[in-house]
Formats: sequence, C-alpha cells, structure tokens
Amino acid sequence: QVTLVESGGGLVQAGGSLRLSCAASGRTFTMYAMGWFRQAPGKEREFVAAISWSGSNTYYADSVKGRFTISRDIKNMVYLQMNSLKVEDTAVYYCAARQTVDMTDYFHFPTDYNYWGQGTQVTVFS
Repeated sequence: QVTLVESGGGLVQAGGSLRLSCAASGRTFTMYAMGWFRQAPGKEREFVAAISWSGSNTYYADSVKGRFTISRDIKNMVYLQMNSLKVEDTAVYYCAARQTVDMTDYFHFPTDYNYWGQGTQVTVFS
C-alpha cells in the first residue's frame, strides 16, 4: 500500500517557476515507478512526466519537454520542477505510483498506475 501527498502548487506568473513535491509513504519491499499527471477543467487527465525506480529513466510529454524536470531522492520523495510556466500549464497536478519488478520501468498512461495523490492546484497567470 502506498500513500501519496502532493504539495507545492500555487499561483505563479507566466514565465515563473514552481517545484511540486510528492511524499510517498508505505513502501517497504517493492519498487515503484512514479509519474506526474495533470487535469484542467473540462479536460481529460494527461501525462506530464514519469521516472523509473532507479531515477535514471525519465520521460516527458512533448508539451513540457525542456521546461519540466522530474526527479527523486533517497527519502521517497518525487519532484516536478516546472520552469518557464505558461498559462496553459494551469491544472490540478497529480502524483501517481505503479508497482514494478524492474527498476528501469516507467509508464505513460493513467491506467498504468495503482496509486494517486489528492492533487495540487497550479495556476499560471499572464
């Protein structure tokens, strides 16, 4: 069982930066790939970024590539550094986890993930 709690969302001017954090707890003897998704009002939840358990494999949606960076640390924390934010980045951002037996696995689809955080609102204004 994994519990995920996001933090770091807020209101930011276009061109600015935010760093989202995801605290993962409850993991013991299994490995988890992690991902970030976002959902804007009236839109489907979309993939943003993913990272393998090892931290060495990352993947980004084309819309955020070059601006966002996903990372993890040794304290079961996952981060999404968001730079050069655009108004269209406005959404609720969700952290997600997927059990895996391969430390290099990562996943791109919401249905691939087993656990989800509550979401944190990111609002970008011009």
